[in-house]
Amino acid sequence: MSDDLEMLADPERLTAWLDSHVPGLGNGPLVVQKIHGGTSNVILSLERGGDTLVLRRPPATPPPGSEKSIMREARVLTALRSTDVPHPYCHGQCADPEVIGAPFYVMELVEGWPADLRDGRIYDREPFDKPPYAREVPLAMVDGLIALAKADYKAVGLEDFGHPDNFLERQVDRWERQIRSYKQLYDHDWRDLPGYELLRDWLRANIPDDFQPGIIHGDVGTPNALFAFDTPGRLTALIDWELSTIGDPLLDLAWFCNGIRDDRFPGHVPEKALYNVHDWPTRQELMAHYSAGTGRSMDNFDYYLLLAMFKGGCILEYKVAQAAKGILSAETGRFFDRLVRGNFAEAEKLIRLIDP
Repeated sequence: MSDDLEMLADPERLTAWLDSHVPGLGNGPLVVQKIHGGTSNVILSLERGGDTLVLRRPPATPPPGSEKSIMREARVLTALRSTDVPHPYCHGQCADPEVIGAPFYVMELVEGWPADLRDGRIYDREPFDKPPYAREVPLAMVDGLIALAKADYKAVGLEDFGHPDNFLERQVDRWERQIRSYKQLYDHDWRDLPGYELLRDWLRANIPDDFQPGIIHGDVGTPNALFAFDTPGRLTALIDWELSTIGDPLLDLAWFCNGIRDDRFPGHVPEKALYNVHDWPTRQELMAHYSAGTGRSMDNFDYYLLLAMFKGGCILEYKVAQAAKGILSAETGRFFDRLVRGNFAEAEKLIRLIDP
C-alpha cells in the first residue's frame, strides 16, 4: 500500500475495525485501492477474501464540515434500509478519528454505471446515449425520486435530521447568504447577474402553501446515480448523499428538471443544459410520471423549479469566484459562468411567462 493510501486508511487499524463491525467482509489481507479522491471526499475500495466493499471518508486535509457530512450520509443510508429507495447498503460507520484519521462509513459495492461529466456535458453509457433507450435514464431517475418521496422520514428515524418548519420561507435567504459569502472567502466582488433580483423577489412573494416534508437528496443528477448495464434502463442506486436533509421532495425533482426542455418553449434548449435533452422526455413528461407515482399535485411546480434555478446559480457562483482567484482555470470559470447566468436568465424567462 502506498504512503498516500496509508494516510487515508491505516490497514492494521482498519482491519481490526472491520473484524469487529463488518465480519462478513471475509478474512485474510486487506487490499485498499483509491476509487476517487476529491476535495470533498475520498472513496476507497476494500477487498478481502474475495469480497469488496466501499469506504467513504473526508480527504486527508478535510474542508470545514466534511466530518459531519460523512456521518450524516451514513445515517441517511442506514435509515433507507427499510425503504424502496435504491441506495448502497451501509454496513457500518465510525465517528472515531483514531481509527483511520477521520470519520468514515463502509457500504456495499453496487453494480451500475454513472453518467460521465466531461467537456462541459453529461454523457450516458451506450446504449442509453441515443434513442430508443435514452429516455429510459431520466424516467428511471424519477422512479427513484418517487420511492424517496414515499419514504416516511419519521418512521425510519430521521425526524431530527433536518428542520422542515418554514423550509421554503428560509430558502432564499439561505442561498443569498451563500452567494454573498464568496466576497469573504475568495475576495469575489458582487457582479451584475441579470435576472437575479427578479427571481429572488418573486420567490419571496410567491411561496406556495402545499409544502410536504420528506427526505431530499439535495444534488440529484445522473452523475450521482448508478444505472443497470442492461436494458431496460433502471436505477440501481442513488449515491453521494452529502447534501441530504428534510425538505420538500419536489425540490429534488425540480433540481433534476432544471436544464431539461419545457413544452411551453417549443424548440428551445436551455443554455445551461448538460444532459442529452434532445432525446429525453420534457419537464412536463417527467412531472406527469412523478405525479402518477406519488399522487403529488404539480400545480405549484414552477415555484420549485425557480427555486432550483436560484439555488443552482447561487451555489455555482463559487466556481466563478475560484477561477477569478486563480484556484481554477479560466476555462473552468467561463464554463460555470455560463451555468450561473443561464440559471438566472432561464428563471427570468419563465417568470415573464407565468407572471407577465
